[in-house]
Amino acid sequence: MKSFTTRRRAAAVITLVTGLVSSLAIALAAPAQAAGESYVALGDSYSSGTGTRTYINDGTSCQRSVYAYPSLDAAALNLALTFRACSGAKVLDVTNTQLSALSGTTRFVTISVGGNDAGFADVLTECAMPAWMSNCNGAIDDAQYIINNVLPARLSTLYTSIRSKAPNAKVIVVGYPRIFMGEDCNALTWFSPSEQSRLNYTADLLNSRTSTQASAKGFSFVNPTSRFTGHAVCDTVEWINGLSSPISESYHPNIAGHRDGYAYLTKPVFGVSATARAAARLSASTIEADARRFTSIDRTIDPEEFVAPDLSSARARSAAAAAGVDLSSRTSIDRADRVWSARQAAEWAARR
Repeated sequence: MKSFTTRRRAAAVITLVTGLVSSLAIALAAPAQAAGESYVALGDSYSSGTGTRTYINDGTSCQRSVYAYPSLDAAALNLALTFRACSGAKVLDVTNTQLSALSGTTRFVTISVGGNDAGFADVLTECAMPAWMSNCNGAIDDAQYIINNVLPARLSTLYTSIRSKAPNAKVIVVGYPRIFMGEDCNALTWFSPSEQSRLNYTADLLNSRTSTQASAKGFSFVNPTSRFTGHAVCDTVEWINGLSSPISESYHPNIAGHRDGYAYLTKPVFGVSATARAAARLSASTIEADARRFTSIDRTIDPEEFVAPDLSSARARSAAAAAGVDLSSRTSIDRADRVWSARQAAEWAARR
């Protein structure tokens, strides 16, 4: 009997030690959170996945993608995703259509919002036109006014609501990358280097104001600027689409931008494995079924889309006549653009 008891005790000790070692290994290899914890993805097109060219069929124009960083993060960390981010969303849209997904059991929240409030799609539309028919500086001035004087209060109110509805959640606020690198390689747009510089500065300004409001509420802020450096529009390896077809894909992060940019920054481990990417792709039906609960309110959000320059428009014809531009000659169009771009750059420099 004594021998049997001794063997049984020894076996129990071995089992206990083995269990502790296994638990430690799991703790070191896996994220700290338990499987299936609630993750709610809020925000606009930079979170929904616009630009990845593949979207779930949820009956809306939200353009939610399994290639977007929320899907990738959820798959990699084994989280239960409620995907509420929607293309076109402004702060008010997030408040009215997305916050109902939050609760006391929500453990993780990500959000990008503010670009549509500042009218980024309209600004890019204005600045993409030849300088002789556009007012890029005026459009940027208007956006910066909103970012400096209107958006901070909106974000503060929104973040307060998020904390109130999800008091136990870790909240990550996601910023916007610089879109340009100083060169416009797209044949049908006319972004000058000066305009690109001002547009990049405006993205930096938006990130700065957003970071301040996020920090004030105890939220984490992820600035993608450094991570996306070398991967802007027209870079050798683009993580942001330039002028695209369909047009809604333009000036948004592509699959690589979400996988290697945003997912890398928002997930508390490095990289997204092939297994996680496959799991994200397989989650489409689950995300779609969940999203359809909100279809009616999601349809109230209007997409904010870039519009390509139209040199056949009445505006173009009138501006061309005033500037002495021959619209049948690309040489004439581009020559006048260079002259007017230099003039506008000088005017901006004189204001500084």
